[in-house]
Parts: sequence; C-alpha cells; structure tokens
Amino acid sequence: MERLFSSLFSSLFIILFILSINLASSYATTTTYNVLSFGAKGNGVTDSTQAFAKSWAAACTSTESATIYVPKGRYLLGSVAFKGDCKSSDITFRIDGTLVAPADYRVLDQADNWLSFEGVSGVSIIGGALDAKGSSLWACKASGTNCPDGATTLSFTNSNNIRINGLLSLNSQMFHIVINGCEDVHIEGVTVIAPGNSPNTDGIHVQLSTNVKITNCTIKTGDDCIPIGPGTKNLWIERVTCGPGHGISIGSLAKDLVEEGVQNVTVFKTVFTGTTNGFRIKSWARPSNGFVQGVRFIDAVMRNVQFPIVIDQNYCPHNLNCPGQVSGIKISDVIYQDIRGTSATPIAIKFDCSPKYPCQGIRLQNISLRHLKQAAQSSCNNVIGKVFGLVQPNSCL
Repeated sequence: MERLFSSLFSSLFIILFILSINLASSYATTTTYNVLSFGAKGNGVTDSTQAFAKSWAAACTSTESATIYVPKGRYLLGSVAFKGDCKSSDITFRIDGTLVAPADYRVLDQADNWLSFEGVSGVSIIGGALDAKGSSLWACKASGTNCPDGATTLSFTNSNNIRINGLLSLNSQMFHIVINGCEDVHIEGVTVIAPGNSPNTDGIHVQLSTNVKITNCTIKTGDDCIPIGPGTKNLWIERVTCGPGHGISIGSLAKDLVEEGVQNVTVFKTVFTGTTNGFRIKSWARPSNGFVQGVRFIDAVMRNVQFPIVIDQNYCPHNLNCPGQVSGIKISDVIYQDIRGTSATPIAIKFDCSPKYPCQGIRLQNISLRHLKQAAQSSCNNVIGKVFGLVQPNSCL
C-alpha cells in the first residue's frame, strides 16, 4: 500500500511539475514593445507617428502574443493605419498615456480615419485616451466656409475578435469609433465626450458587423450616441448612458436601393438625459430592399428626452433634398418594454411608418412616459402592433 501511495504521489508531482512549466512558458511568450524604444516622445510636440507604426510592425511580425505599451505622456500622432495579415493573433495596445491629433485639422485633411485597424484579428485596446482636437474643425463648419468632412477617430474595418476596454475618446472631428465589417467585437467601459453642438460626432457606429457587444459605456456627443447601420446582426447594448446626443438610432436606412438588413438587436438598461431622441429607427423615403427585424428595447430611463420613442420612415434632416417617395424598408418584430421617464415634447411615442410597407409586430409593454407632469401623447401612421400591461401615453396602436 505504501508503494502504491508513493507511486501515485510521484505521478502527481510529475504532472504538477509539467503543468507549472507549461503555465510559466505561456506567460513567457508575451513580448512587450514599448513605443519609447521606437522613438516615440510623450511630450505632445514631437511627431510619434512613425514610432507607433514601427511598434505595430514589430508586434505584427511576432509569432507570440504581443503587447504594445504606451507609457504616461501625450503622443502626437498623424493619421496611421495598423494593417493585418499578422503572424501574431493576439496583440494588445496597453495605453497609459494620451494620443493627440494635430491641432490643425488640415493635417488630417485627406484622411478618412485618424487611427485605423484594417483586416486585423485578436487586437485589444486597453485604457488610454484619444484626443482628436476636433473643435477647430467644428468652428470651421459653423462659419459656413469650405471645410473638410473630418476624420473618424478610431476605425476597425474587416476585423474580428476585437476588444476595446476602458478607452476615453475626446472631441472627435467626425465619428468617434466605427466598427465596419467586423465580427466578435466587445466594447466595454468606453467613455465618449464631445459637446452637444459638435457636428457629426457620433459615438460608436456599427455597420455590416456581427456579434458586437457594447457594455457599460458613457457617451456624451453632438450626434447619435450609438448609430446602427445596415448589415448589423446580433448586436447587444447594455448599461449605456447617453446625453447629450441624438439617442440610439437604427439608421438612417434606405440610402441605397440594395441594402443589407438589421436584425437581432437588443438594447438593455440604458439611460438618456437631455437627448433629442431615445430609441429611434429612421429611414429615408425612397425604395430599398432593406429591413429591420428582431429588435428589443428593454429597461430604459428617459430624462427630458425630446422624442423618447420614434420610428421615422420619412427621415430628412433639415428638410433639404428630401426624396419625397415611399420608404421600402420593412420594419417588423420590435419590442419596447419597461421604458419610463419624461418627454420634453407632448408626443412621447411617434410611429411614422411606410404607407407601402407598414410597420408590423410592434409591441409596447409597461411604458410610463410623461410630459411636464402631464399626460403625454402618441402618434401613429401605418403601424400594426399590440399593447401589453400599462402603457402611458395611451397607445395609438
């Protein structure tokens, strides 16, 4: 018996020893690339664009997990594209500093994006701040002079297995973060800040992407907090605060005759404060084969929101160059549940759907929205749906 226990103990010791070696080797296979080693300067003045590009090239060609480390400091960067086909399938940007765009918006004049990731896999961004210095471009646009559109701060295109955690995005020229043509993306604990009057500074834009999660984010901006474009499937949004801004919007859709649909979108536990919209679905009044289906807006608080619940299939901002046709977007199976708070206008629920393709399967459940301590109103055109539980304002379905 003693010999048996001795043999078992020896075998167990050998197994634990092998496991400890494997565990140690797994930790040892992460290589760290400090941007300072590639010539970056954290003084906010020296152009560090090439240093960051070289850091990426080194990490990309590594056969091991790689971390690009950005220490505390302010790093001036021009437009830079981090491209894929990397040997490493696990690259982390760990940022303790702030990346700063050029103060002169004309430096990024020809760039669609300030920082872009194209065709990458297994990339994470942890911490840090992106200061896009957008105010000078906004001032140019406000003056009505000939100004560039501006650059998106952070863009991921045709990429998969992406993580963005704890990032701060400040004062983007245009969109703050764009997820385009991607799969398996998780955005967690991100903060977006721009003034409420800053033009086209959308928070987190998602389109042509599948399996995207946006959780525990705070967005204050001058346009949609989260715009959801065509081709978005399996999107989960949870615990997001929005305001100022234009709310969480699906669309605008029907920009094109041939357009991918939006499906399986869940928005859960959100708070809107002083926004122009809460939950909005918007499409231009023109033909399109696009659609919206399987959408769930659940558990939201509206605080002085101008239009808490909106479907607008005659979307035409500023009434300029309106197509004046009929929207071909088919909207169905949309649930609004457990939504409460205050509307800044008398009409808290507005469904203005396509006369050719009426909205179908619209469900209101446990809604409590008031206007200036008074009863609010509902407005319905070309919509078919049902009401469950207590719904205030009184439903027009």
